[in-house]
Formats: sequence, structure tokens, C-alpha cells
Amino acid sequence: MKICMIGAGYVGLVSAVCFSEFGWTVACVDKERARVDSLNRGEIPIYEPGLDDLLARNVAAKRLTFTQDLAQAVTGADLVFLAVGTPMRRGDGHADLSYVFSAVEDIAPHLSGFTVITTKSTVPVGTSREIERRLKGLRPDADFAVCSNPEFLREGSAIQDFTHPDRVLVGCDEPRARAVMERLYKPLALRNAPLMFVNRESAELAKYAANAFLAMKISFINEVADLCEEVGANVQEVASAIGKDRRIGDKFLHPGPGYGGSCFPKDVSALARTARENRAPLSLVEQVGRVNDERKIAMAGRIEKAVGGSVRGKTVAILGVTFKPNTDDMRDAPSLVIVPMLTEKGARIRAYDPQGKKHGEAMLPGVSWCEDALSAARDADVTVVLTEWNEFRALDLSALKAAMRGTALVDLRNIFQASEATAAGLTYSSIGRPVG
Repeated sequence: MKICMIGAGYVGLVSAVCFSEFGWTVACVDKERARVDSLNRGEIPIYEPGLDDLLARNVAAKRLTFTQDLAQAVTGADLVFLAVGTPMRRGDGHADLSYVFSAVEDIAPHLSGFTVITTKSTVPVGTSREIERRLKGLRPDADFAVCSNPEFLREGSAIQDFTHPDRVLVGCDEPRARAVMERLYKPLALRNAPLMFVNRESAELAKYAANAFLAMKISFINEVADLCEEVGANVQEVASAIGKDRRIGDKFLHPGPGYGGSCFPKDVSALARTARENRAPLSLVEQVGRVNDERKIAMAGRIEKAVGGSVRGKTVAILGVTFKPNTDDMRDAPSLVIVPMLTEKGARIRAYDPQGKKHGEAMLPGVSWCEDALSAARDADVTVVLTEWNEFRALDLSALKAAMRGTALVDLRNIFQASEATAAGLTYSSIGRPVG
């Protein structure tokens, strides 16, 4: 089976590598010459554990190539995946589909034989039918079908998610296309991975609904954490108790400084916009976005409170700036709200993140970047945990206290125990838990 993957960003690159690992021949096309050249040298532009080894193995086996030659990649392909960006559109919060429709125009002249065009990008309901309409206008002679095959990959565990999925969702209305998609995912079906076929609108909406629901769980537990602080409850005990209920589940019930990343913020916004346009407003989803925005602002206030109400002239050590661990992704990270607020109020920021400096330097001007956590904490008045990298969990809290000028430790991810921090001489605060 010959596959053309248009887009070598996060979704396109991970998907291309994993499909080639299945044994299929994959040509990954991208318009950025520097990105293509880098990938052909074996240099991966994103941080995703295990991806470099898989890429190298499949390039060596000649199953995976990176190119700017769209015509060659599309011609004769059984499947053409659209994995281009769908960022939030300025002004209205909807998904910007300009890259998707541009790719459709680019591939149209090169379609030959029966071809399945499939969206991997997250796209609003109705996009597959609009792609079909445009392609029929551009190439009325072409033999093709359009499917929706949304990804459900978590950054930092994308390979595991791709090869051992909870489900593979395919929106498909054409029997020949269904046969192609069944063949494509046969390696997963042999492992008993659920392969779900639904109509295209259902597949497109399911992706948005899934992300909005997970974002809602995060915002819910964050608000519950605030209530816990007021009534003397422990949010981790509350989350554990409700998570044992199989109707609820224990995932995404971890309080923190708010969600970020490339998916949740834009997908929540796009789903709310789609609902409004179709006169079926999702008021719960709209509130999720507002709660999350307010959460990040409130976290800056917590840090100020930890140093007596003002950070002016104070040194703040920030541990972790990416939106989650095991990624270098800074998109909509809480740090992008919290750090500038502290800087504007007169704080000096020293930061360390195992992977975040590459993008963080440009996105967080004025920050002094350090080589490890203890270096960031040197002479700090307060140390703040923003991202729960595993290496932070192993920090020697006595050494942290010795490095600092002050004693405040603000743990916005609840990775430490209050008793241990207090024993080390630190003034400890966390999210939704009793002080001692």
C-alpha cells in the first residue's frame, strides 16, 4: 500500500512513521524545505520519545521518505492523508481551514486511479463533504472518496497511542474506501484494536467532543480543588474517590494551573463556535474555556501571595514551561500567561525545562535560562513547579532549600508531599490540599 502524508508536523510525522512501521510505503510531503532537509538527515524537529529510532529504522528500510515533490508522492497513492495545521482563526475562534483547502487544490491535478483522501487534521463538521465538493469541481473525472480519520494522540506518548489505540475511528460513506481503510489498519485489528466505522460527520464531531470533554474534566477538578482548600478537603482524595466510579474514570482528574497544548484550547473554541452557528449552543463547553483562561491568571496571584503579596524585585524560579512533560510544545502553555504576568509585576524569572528552552527563549523574553532545577532555584525567593517532569519529582528538597534565598515552594502540579517539603525547611503550598 502506497501512502502520501501531506504535512510533516506533529500529527503527520508521527502518523507517517507509524504507518511505515506497519510495513506500508509512505512519502511524507511538506512545503518547508528546511524541515524536509532536516528529516532527511534524521533530525526530528519535535521532541517525542522513541520517534527518532522508528524514523531511522524505516528510512533505512526505504519504507519512509520525506520530500517536497507532491506530484510524485500523490501519483499512484492508494491513500492521501491531509495532516496540515488547522489553527484557531483570528477573530471568531473557528478552525482555520485554509491549509486544508490549499492542500486539496495542490493534490487535485495528480490524482490517478481510485484514491482515498483522508483528513487526519482536526476539522469542523462538514469539512469532508466540502473537500469532496471542491475536488469534484477541480477534477470531475477523478475517482476518489473522502474519509475522516481523526487522531487521538497524546504528546509524549504518541507512538504508544498510535500502535495501541483505545479505538481507531473512521468516517466513511463509500464501500471501496472502507475496504482500503480496513486494509490500512489490519496490523492493529490483528491486535484486537477496535476499528469503528461511522459517518463522516460523526467522526469529525467525535474528535472535538472528546477533547472538549477531557478539557471539561480538567476545569472541573481545578474548581473542585479550590473548593477543597476552602473546606479542608484534599483534592487528590476526592479525585481518587470519584475516579473509582467507572462512569467517571480517573483520567484527567489532576488539578493544576490550567490546560494548554495544540488541541484543547483551539478545539474547545472551535466546537463552541460550530454549535453557536448551528443554533445548538454548548454552554458547558463555552464555560470550560473561560474557566481555563481565568485559572492561569489566578495561578500568578498564588505565586504573589506566596512571597507576601508582591513579586516586585523578587527572583522566581520556574520549573517547567512546556504545557505538559515529555514534549517541547509550548503552545498555549500556562507558562505563557503566568511568566509574563510575573515579569510585568517586577519579578526576575529564572527557568529550567528539560525540553522547553528551544521554543521558550523566543516566547518568554526576559527569562534567564538555566541548565538544571537547582541552578534555576539559586538565590530565588520562590520556586514554582509549572510542569510535572519526572526529574522534578526526584529533587532533593533540602538541596533546593539550600540553593534558594527564600523558602517558598509553590507546587502547581502536586508532585511533592507537604510533610517532606516542611521538613526541608520550605514554606510549601500546592493545589487543593491541606498545608500540613
